[in-house]
Amino acid sequence: MFKTIVEVSARHVHLSQKHLDCLFGQGYQIKKLKDLSQPGMFSTQETLVVETIKNKFNNVRIIGPLRNQTQVEISKSDAYYLGINPPIRKSGDLTGSEKCKLIGPKGEIDLEKGVIVAQRHLHLDLQTAEQYNLKNNQLVSVKIDSEKRSITFHQIITRVSAEFKPAIHLDTDEGNAAGIKQIEQGIVLKNNEPR
Repeated sequence: MFKTIVEVSARHVHLSQKHLDCLFGQGYQIKKLKDLSQPGMFSTQETLVVETIKNKFNNVRIIGPLRNQTQVEISKSDAYYLGINPPIRKSGDLTGSEKCKLIGPKGEIDLEKGVIVAQRHLHLDLQTAEQYNLKNNQLVSVKIDSEKRSITFHQIITRVSAEFKPAIHLDTDEGNAAGIKQIEQGIVLKNNEPR
């Protein structure tokens, strides 16, 4: 049992170099807006339009650095608004994910896959994981004692890396359910066997 910060992650896009070139022009460099809690990750000044047949979101923030494949992370409420049904997945697992159109200032992309609802997850560095005997992909639970909406979330997947700092990431639906505005404290309560 230990305390860690709990953060709410709003809808965002991770871009590949190929898609950055298409959306913003060849050789374009994304510009940092601010650093995020995980080392090396940052929000950018640039935003995109995420569009489906039914609806669209303007001004969806890009999160850097660039990745090998483009990924759009939204909440279930966002998905209902867009009229799509993306799976709940670990980041990077895009098999069977939903499609959308991404629109930038210099071009647009019909993304055939890449839209997911990110599974709630716990980032851990190697030292903290070892201290609490937690393994990569292990499932844990966290209790959040917010002012008026205390709640326990289960099936939080642990992501262990030397590059991480301890933090739990929830989407906006989950954050709203717990009454979290942006950052809260949570207590990791129990561990399940790695899967």
